[in-house]
Amino acid sequence: MKVFTTGQVAKICKVAPRTVSKWFDSGRLKGYRIPGSQDRRIPREYLIRFLKEHGMPLGDLEDEAMAKVLIVAQDQVLIENLKRELPLERSFRTNTAASGFEAGIQAESFHPDCIVVDFSIGQVEALQICQNLRRSSDFAETILIALLPDDGSTASFDRSSINETFKKPFDAALLAERLRTLVGAKKELV
Repeated sequence: MKVFTTGQVAKICKVAPRTVSKWFDSGRLKGYRIPGSQDRRIPREYLIRFLKEHGMPLGDLEDEAMAKVLIVAQDQVLIENLKRELPLERSFRTNTAASGFEAGIQAESFHPDCIVVDFSIGQVEALQICQNLRRSSDFAETILIALLPDDGSTASFDRSSINETFKKPFDAALLAERLRTLVGAKKELV
């Protein structure tokens, strides 16, 4: 378990160490004192919770405290439904891409924990996105979810590079809950 000193918390919050001590002493910022000492320690999850409750930026903690989801789709209704179910206040950051090229650029810069690929952009392009991501060691642990169109055809392709599939139409809340489970297993989401 990662813990911080009051000095480290002060740097993260861009305040004086005395301010952090006051937050701690008043009970607003949870933590513990080291036995036999006046030194305080603040566990990572308490610090993240405190920052979120007070609308403070997470700074360097954001990468470990937020689940990042890249949505590769052209359907604006689908994108808005997913964004609504994956709000920032529930520890989710979302980005979107409309093509394979854009998905590659977004994946490199955004470093998502999960990529949701809507196969309505075209099965060949969607499969290529999934296969290209799996070829890169940087994305070996990235969760890939395929959204398959309900067009009556049985999509026959190699699904080994995909973690989960959802058939459209689907319940966005159900997909969001599955993302919380899958990403939550990788990260300690607070």
